[in-house]
Amino acid sequence: MQETSAPFRPGTYPENTIGRLMEDPIAVFPESLTVAEATERVRELAAKRLFTYCYIVNPQGVLKGVVTMRDLLLHEKGTRLDSFMLKDPFVLRPEYPLMEAMRQTVNRHYPSYPVCDDQGLLLGIARGSRIFEQQAIEISAQPGAMVGVESEERVNTPFLRSLKFRHPWLQFNLLTAFIAAAVVGLFEDTIDQIVVLAVFLPVLAGQSGNTGCQALAVSLRGITLGELKAGRESQFLVKEAALGLANGALVGITAGLGMFFYATWQQTAVSPYQLGTIVFLAMMGSCFLSGVSGVMVPITLKKFGADPATASSIFLTTATDVASMGFFLGIARLWLM
Repeated sequence: MQETSAPFRPGTYPENTIGRLMEDPIAVFPESLTVAEATERVRELAAKRLFTYCYIVNPQGVLKGVVTMRDLLLHEKGTRLDSFMLKDPFVLRPEYPLMEAMRQTVNRHYPSYPVCDDQGLLLGIARGSRIFEQQAIEISAQPGAMVGVESEERVNTPFLRSLKFRHPWLQFNLLTAFIAAAVVGLFEDTIDQIVVLAVFLPVLAGQSGNTGCQALAVSLRGITLGELKAGRESQFLVKEAALGLANGALVGITAGLGMFFYATWQQTAVSPYQLGTIVFLAMMGSCFLSGVSGVMVPITLKKFGADPATASSIFLTTATDVASMGFFLGIARLWLM
């Protein structure tokens, strides 16, 4: 069973604090767990939710370190997680105001950040994409007015108006989640035959999602501050597409080597060279599309009169998830089956 940390209650924290953005951490493991044991748990969890890091805690739930998927895949089966985990990782406090959290994370661009109390107890995680989104809202001050939509919801907004403001996006978010799930379902037979692919799904989704978040953050800043004016969109799109491709290639080399060593260690029936190449190509393609999406999503939403600061993350998450999983599993099916 997966170890769990103390339950968190976002509603108990003040508005505009990290506590309000917290989510339940997924891969929370004890220090004594070995690489082989952790890999099996990651394989089970990857089919349910996407994640990037494993959080290592002591029996009291205190965060002791973080293990990346890359490190997990490159170590021997019998190695304990606490022997190579990143100790004293960067953490956020639930009481941090959003602006303070933004100041601390602006140059990090991690997919997610652990949130701990003063004693180090792991309370939850805050996703980088949500912090970027909130950053854009804080900078814009009046994003609804900026793009021609009605004023944002406030504390004293009537119930029915609040329901009308929120519910359509929740329904749409559910639809996009079904789309991402359908992509995995299309390749269910591929995953069943080549189980090692499931372990790398979170790696690809995390990296492509982070690439998209970076492009989205710069795009929203440009829209908010008036830097991304008419006529400059194409130039900016080409730049972000090239950055996504270049970063995808560089990260893909590392990820491909990780798959090569992992496949060699697992002694899979499929050639480790083929699997490593597939990861490299999928990483490059998904990061390229994520960079493009990070620019096109907010620009398109603005043109259609929607608020890019509050709606972009739904579309971006769908695009990055579908792209990363579709590229990876699609190339694997075409090449190996």
